[in-house]
Amino acid sequence: MPIYEYKCEECGHEFEELVSSQEAVPPCPKCKSEKVAKLMSACAVQTEGSGGGMPDLGAMPPMGGGCGGGG
Repeated sequence: MPIYEYKCEECGHEFEELVSSQEAVPPCPKCKSEKVAKLMSACAVQTEGSGGGMPDLGAMPPMGGGCGGGG
């Protein structure tokens, strides 16, 4: 079953849900409204020769910046 992302049009809550068909739209788990919109989400794409998997995020160098500045 695919996981879809939704946003409630009543309260603005965003959530993910496993759904058995594209026709089924789950109610908002926060306010129970059925006015829910399906969101576009990014998908993972594998190309030939890419190594066949997700990168090991623990092996990636840390990102710069952060809180507190520097200097």
